[in-house]
Amino acid sequence: MTFHDASGSRTMRIGILGTGAMAAALGGAWVRAGHEVMVGGRDTAAAASTAARIEAAAHGGLAEAARYGEAVLLAVPSDIAPQLAKELAPDLAGRTVLDCTVPMTSSGDSLVLSTAGGTDSVARRIVAAAPDARVTKVFGICHESIWTLPQPAFEGAALAVPFCADASPAAALTRQLITSMGCTPLPCGGLDRAALLEAAAVLAIGVWWSGGEARHAFPAPALAPGAVDD
Repeated sequence: MTFHDASGSRTMRIGILGTGAMAAALGGAWVRAGHEVMVGGRDTAAAASTAARIEAAAHGGLAEAARYGEAVLLAVPSDIAPQLAKELAPDLAGRTVLDCTVPMTSSGDSLVLSTAGGTDSVARRIVAAAPDARVTKVFGICHESIWTLPQPAFEGAALAVPFCADASPAAALTRQLITSMGCTPLPCGGLDRAALLEAAAVLAIGVWWSGGEARHAFPAPALAPGAVDD
């Protein structure tokens, strides 16, 4: 049965693979939005603790969480996400897999991508590992603390959430999920562009770690005097 909240958003069942900060932050946001969330982990005691903290509907093992709902969040380190997807490929088949990982490593005093560059991305690797899943690259740009805010908005505008997806059903579900959180969906193309989102996240994190503000580098062209739409 499908349910809708007062705003018309559809209530979803969402499985979360992982028990860390991002799992808790996004899971908590989805619970507040009225969704049914199950937290899964290799350590079921950690899954139970995270689930209790965010008032999730259920907790259990990774395979149970992968089978729980129509959407599944991969909230594990980027280097193990593809392998985990491969292990759970039969359970993820036909489901929308939300990849929030950020593949980065330190190089001297800076952060760099841990992927090969070009169009290589963790999202693409997950597709290769679980080809019957519908993968969306999403939720990796913001720090986990942002997702603890009720309906995050800044400078008078709802937070825009960029995402990349190849499959239309995955894109539609992702849009609905973002909207239910009080945010604005920002489609950025197919998974061939997922590497750009990953690179943008690494760049932004590096700027924040250096004490800067990434948002100050991207003013809207429309804010310039005499700006024209080109």
